[in-house]
Amino acid sequence: METHDVPQQPARRNFIKKTCAVFVGAVTGLVPAISGLIVFLDPLRRKSQDSDAVLVASLSSLPADGVPRKFSVIASHTDAWNRMPRVPVGAVYLRRIGDEQVQAFNVICPHAGCFVDYDLSKKSYHCPCHNSSFALDGRIADPKSPSPRGLDELDVDLRNGNEIWVKFQNFRAGDKEKIPA
Repeated sequence: METHDVPQQPARRNFIKKTCAVFVGAVTGLVPAISGLIVFLDPLRRKSQDSDAVLVASLSSLPADGVPRKFSVIASHTDAWNRMPRVPVGAVYLRRIGDEQVQAFNVICPHAGCFVDYDLSKKSYHCPCHNSSFALDGRIADPKSPSPRGLDELDVDLRNGNEIWVKFQNFRAGDKEKIPA
């Protein structure tokens, strides 16, 4: 019996086969991985839907003498992955100016982000964290105040004769400019 020696295949052919198999396997695995990553990160690219005005109070709930009152802002909140219906998103001071005009301020101090109180005896706003003080109209009351700007005024819309709607938003603390957060 004769045995035939089968010549060995050159190593190049095995190398090309293995390289092609690795390439096809990598592409096959990367396509669903990249697609999944895009779907997972998609909510981060969407803008928040919290830019609409929110019903905060009625005009009749504000005193006619212009003394501010603090109100919670309750709204539906949507962030990147969560949708929360009717949750507290912040608070505002509302004050009546005349019969048909309302002024709104965010309760967050522009200096360091603390909550501002209204002092009825001094008729001014005061931040207990670093002693920033603000006049009734929101301007800085004391030149030595550490706050870089006055209280952040918010847009107000009176609807249906008695409803106070506020476009609520927060701003970055510590900046001289009013930059939305």
